Amino acid sequence: MELRRQGVADQRVLEVMERIPRELFVEDLYQDQSYANRALPIGCGQTISQPLVVGQMTQALQVDKRMKVLEIGTGSGYQASILAKLCRRLYTIERHRPLLRVAEARFRQLGLHNIHTIIGDGNRGWPEQAPFDRIMVTAAAAREIPQTLLDQLKPGGIMILPVGPTAGQDQDLLRVLKDEDGQAHVERLFPVRFVPLVEGLPVGNG
Repeated sequence: MELRRQGVADQRVLEVMERIPRELFVEDLYQDQSYANRALPIGCGQTISQPLVVGQMTQALQVDKRMKVLEIGTGSGYQASILAKLCRRLYTIERHRPLLRVAEARFRQLGLHNIHTIIGDGNRGWPEQAPFDRIMVTAAAAREIPQTLLDQLKPGGIMILPVGPTAGQDQDLLRVLKDEDGQAHVERLFPVRFVPLVEGLPVGNG
């Protein structure tokens, strides 16, 4: 009801969020805050986004069951699990191996068999599986929309991503529509705070 009051009106998104147990993705220390509308730490300096932002971003992506979707930043696996219930096939990239291992176990526990995972640099996307109908980026690009990701988006596709500085400042959540001529049309949605979209892989990524 809180999500609905704050603008998440897509019934499919609301139903999926009701069915995915958020507490499964939250560390034991924060279990009592699983459904609080706030971001929570998940390890490796990353966070699980607050439910409202997850709902708003998912709604803005306009996913349906025919679509092939790319997610940059698997994290806890919560956003991926929601997208997987809405799309045909989800490809998700994480740069921290320990996070991805835990997320993969959660996907198995939930019986989500349409999720494909990889350890990698989210800035380069997943060119071997491109193009994608939709792309969601759950980390903030510093100054501009990464061209590599835009190139992997199909004409007519939508990408949702935060762009802006990450040192304690708000970023702009952008909705990017790629037209049939390959031109990007950008809409600013609302301010958010995400961890940075970092190039490369961590040292000792075991």
